[in-house]
Amino acid sequence: MRKATTLPHAKPAPGATLHCYHCHEVCPDDRLHIEDKYFCCTGCQTVYEILNTHDLCQFYNLDEKPGLSQKARRDARSYAWLDDTEVQQRLIQFSDGTTTKVTFYLPAMHCASCIWLLEHLYKLDAGVVHSKVNFLKKEVTIHFEESKTSLRHLAALLASIGYPPEINLGDLNEGAATKAVDRSLYYKIGVAGFAFGNIMLLSFPEYLGLEKELEAWFFGVFGYLNLLLAIPVLVYSGRDYFISAWNGLRNKHLNIDVPLALGMAMLFGRSAWEIIGGTGAGYMDSFAGLVFFLLTGRWFQQKTYHQLSFERDYKSYFPVAASRKNSDGAETATPVNRLEPGDIIVVRNGELIPADGILLRGDARVDYSFVTGEANPVAVSSGERIYAGGKQNGETIEISLTRRVNTSYLTQLWNDEAFKAKVKGHASLLADRAGRYFTAVILGVAGLSFLYWAPGDIGKAVNAFTAVLIIACPCAVALSIPFTMGNVLRILGRNRFYVKNTNVLEAFSTVTAVVFDKTGTITNLSQNAVHFSGRRLTGGDQIALKSLAYQSSHPLSRQIVESMPEVPVAPLDGFVEIPGKGLSGRVSGRFVRLGSAAFIREEKEDQKGVFAEIDGDVYGYFDIKSYYREGLPEVLTHFRQQNAGATLLSGDNDREQDALTAYFKEPGALRFHQSPQDKLDFVKNLQQAGKKVLMLGDGLNDAGALRQSDVGIVVAENTNNFTPACDAILHAEEFHRLPKFLNLAHWGITTVNRAYLLAACYNVVGLSYAVSGTLSPVVAAILMPLSSVTIVLFGFGMSHWKAWRLGLL
Repeated sequence: MRKATTLPHAKPAPGATLHCYHCHEVCPDDRLHIEDKYFCCTGCQTVYEILNTHDLCQFYNLDEKPGLSQKARRDARSYAWLDDTEVQQRLIQFSDGTTTKVTFYLPAMHCASCIWLLEHLYKLDAGVVHSKVNFLKKEVTIHFEESKTSLRHLAALLASIGYPPEINLGDLNEGAATKAVDRSLYYKIGVAGFAFGNIMLLSFPEYLGLEKELEAWFFGVFGYLNLLLAIPVLVYSGRDYFISAWNGLRNKHLNIDVPLALGMAMLFGRSAWEIIGGTGAGYMDSFAGLVFFLLTGRWFQQKTYHQLSFERDYKSYFPVAASRKNSDGAETATPVNRLEPGDIIVVRNGELIPADGILLRGDARVDYSFVTGEANPVAVSSGERIYAGGKQNGETIEISLTRRVNTSYLTQLWNDEAFKAKVKGHASLLADRAGRYFTAVILGVAGLSFLYWAPGDIGKAVNAFTAVLIIACPCAVALSIPFTMGNVLRILGRNRFYVKNTNVLEAFSTVTAVVFDKTGTITNLSQNAVHFSGRRLTGGDQIALKSLAYQSSHPLSRQIVESMPEVPVAPLDGFVEIPGKGLSGRVSGRFVRLGSAAFIREEKEDQKGVFAEIDGDVYGYFDIKSYYREGLPEVLTHFRQQNAGATLLSGDNDREQDALTAYFKEPGALRFHQSPQDKLDFVKNLQQAGKKVLMLGDGLNDAGALRQSDVGIVVAENTNNFTPACDAILHAEEFHRLPKFLNLAHWGITTVNRAYLLAACYNVVGLSYAVSGTLSPVVAAILMPLSSVTIVLFGFGMSHWKAWRLGLL
């Protein structure tokens, strides 16, 4: 690092005010400097030296005041408690012994420069693999190498550059939700409301029409009092609008806060000019009212959106179940949100690990690609920690949970960029385009209004200019999708249809082809009947076959296990499952296989059932009679009415073709002997033909097809077959209500489009009055947030009404 005073520099003029190069606060003297850069404290100087050494000084170019004062920064030793193993276990979200993942809450994060610096932490610490910022939540998620750095060093690093992490261990187990509204917003509303009320009181002489010549002294005093009351409103209550507008302009982007900030500045400036010049009383009541009503509208939006997010992340049903082991050894399918620390769960091949825990039994080979993006399985030994979001590859394992299931964390993983839809829907694209040009159009209209009225009446010109800037509202663009579609997501979640995000709701309306998997998707496993045909099975044979089937989460394997409730399960070695074919493993020294005829007998001719082989001898087959789900005809009819052709893809033989033809009547709609690759290729071919494909499967042998499809829905039946490749999870018991769910999603899109039309009418009518110069700025200030509230209530009301009509409330 450089020494602070070795390089020559120009001396500041005597008495000149010096501002800290890092945080822009006033420096007490000129002792601390590097070249011509002065610092208020050694903390700010140290941060600059760190950034300069690592070639990160672009941080200072992204924002006017990117840094925060380091006068009260914490010493690195204050994070020594992060070396405690128990504390680390509560903080760490994932670790495979090499790479670790942790998320810190950084309340000091405040601008684009913060994001840039925090996503370049790897330049400051060689142990950081990568870091990702969630600006809205003020969080940074860091992946780091344990051999090169530690939690303590990372926390100290963040503190040293001005972002001390706020860590509350008491909130970790519960997955505490963020506050609905930032407390500072309440203060800003309070200041603006106080000023608004008092300015109106002091403006009574003006309201009552008193003669200004007779009461000139009162008018002057009250005018200056109004000015003093309005200054805190400008510099404190309205500061966020000016900061946002300035950041947008610096990044060459006209956001909606630009006209609002310009309107505030014009209204305050005009009023101050009149008061100081003695030419009028100004419009400080309109200015304070403008800020007060804008902030009140923002509070309403934040409060409402938080309620939607909180219910979805923490209260709604996440339709994934886990097998909880009872004290008597029996297993019970339990929704993941009912699992508690200390519960023992059974996780089979291909199943998701819903919460952190300790491995008790079994050979765990965990695929953490859902968490890290790396697909290489990680071996975990008995007694070691295992993390939420992994997927077991191999034999059945038992885990003792150490944390509650955090559905917010699972949803966060599910919505990772790697699994998001790449194409936005029509409504989102329209919102993007409208938002891009809205501000420029409004500034143009305001400018033309001013130029039109200025030659004849400058007061009217200012009135028209200000009113146009204030009343114009892109509320439908900004609010319709998050509030209307967010409410639809919430209603669907309450009905056990969990949709990933609003883009998926939009995609439902574009579907032109539907693909169904058979087993576990359209078949009702709880009604299926199992019968074994072949040689008589001894007790040892039954133990061997059940022990092998017990390892798999495939619906047919589960049915075989449930058909032998009294048979115990024995330990197994060398378990292998080949998707779409079968299972193999060694039980008590005997080599056992279960699977299709082609897998067991290596024969191509159609043979029904799941064949069983022990030590090379085929013992027979399990004949499983399928019953189709309630509402299947109505679901297929719905898609036909939407002109979306339906196709069934099954890995089984065609022994059910006659029964299925009654449902899938179109030529070529039934396809059997389909491997996972065949299903994937079929979806690709439909897409190449211009189709938008909706895939319904169980997430086991069709994960590739689900990922490839435009919309993928997993049908879950008390099983943990959740896959990040899907876009929605439907509880099997709600399968018959799928048409109603899709109707509600389509209604949501219709409501958004109607909200756009409503907002367009509002803006046309409002602007027509504003450009005439007859609309008071304070009336415009009331109408602008009122229009936002109207759009929110319109979206809520219409989506609730439709859900009530469909019987979903």
